[in-house]
Amino acid sequence: MMKWKKLGQIFNPFRIDTPSWMKEYGQLPFPIELNEDIVRIFFSTRPKKDNKGQYISYSAFIDVSKKDQTKIKNISKKPIIKLGKPGTFDEFGCMSSSFVSFNDEIRCYYTGWTRKHTVPYSMAIGVSISKDGGNTFKKYSKGPILGINKDEPYLVSGPIVKKINGSWNMWYLNGSKWLYDKIHKKYEPVYKIVHAKSNDGFKWKRNGISIIPSLTANECQVSFALFKIKNLWNVIFAFRQPLDFRNNLKNSYKLGYAYSEDLISWKRKDSVLNFQTSKTGWDSEMIAYPQVGIFNDKIYLYYCGNNFGKEGFGYAELINN
Repeated sequence: MMKWKKLGQIFNPFRIDTPSWMKEYGQLPFPIELNEDIVRIFFSTRPKKDNKGQYISYSAFIDVSKKDQTKIKNISKKPIIKLGKPGTFDEFGCMSSSFVSFNDEIRCYYTGWTRKHTVPYSMAIGVSISKDGGNTFKKYSKGPILGINKDEPYLVSGPIVKKINGSWNMWYLNGSKWLYDKIHKKYEPVYKIVHAKSNDGFKWKRNGISIIPSLTANECQVSFALFKIKNLWNVIFAFRQPLDFRNNLKNSYKLGYAYSEDLISWKRKDSVLNFQTSKTGWDSEMIAYPQVGIFNDKIYLYYCGNNFGKEGFGYAELINN
């Protein structure tokens, strides 16, 4: 069983002075080591709702002290990815979720949002590239590198990309259906974690098959925090029930765990993780969108708390690995 020590909240947009486009949410935190003293944490954020009650999503970063990551040293002055033009897949949101250092660049894999009529949105996956160490990014293409197709007709999102043994791997969410919530009178998506492979990180081969066993048929899974201890691959992810999860805490996001020896076959055993909500505070109701960072041989878990990360994110350290 893993033993974690919570180290506190890192970012809360309501408690610090932030730009107008960064007033709510700190979702999908993803850390990279900037130098021996600083960790840069990329995340998704939003301005306040517009006059129609709609959100737009941007991607940003903060730089924090590696010794105490609750100490913020710098905040990005503008979004790292520009929204797409009208009609494009990322017109209303660019949510970064994974960063890969390759040669002299950093690739940012992100989810693009566009709005729809019957269901609230559709999503696809894009990539943006930095040549200056992660300060600015330029889109690889106007369209997505991974979108809906005949086998995945609803949505794809939440990419986590790793280059392992010379091969590019992407774990992402495949929307399998939309369910109508009679209580809240809206459609909600059902999505599972699936896997794709690539030779270059741009063109992907995929099959849309769920890789992590579900506890219930319509369980929704999100995020793929992959790390290796000795010869075993470990992954932490979040899961929830498909409906009535926004107000009913029993149905909201919790963390799950699975392990694999070959990155192909995964065995689920949530009890190993041993990571629960706090009794009070920002992560007392929900835990979501996990990601792992390893610095100075220490394994850290970054995660969002209540209200799907509306009040930001924090971190914990694995102390028995």
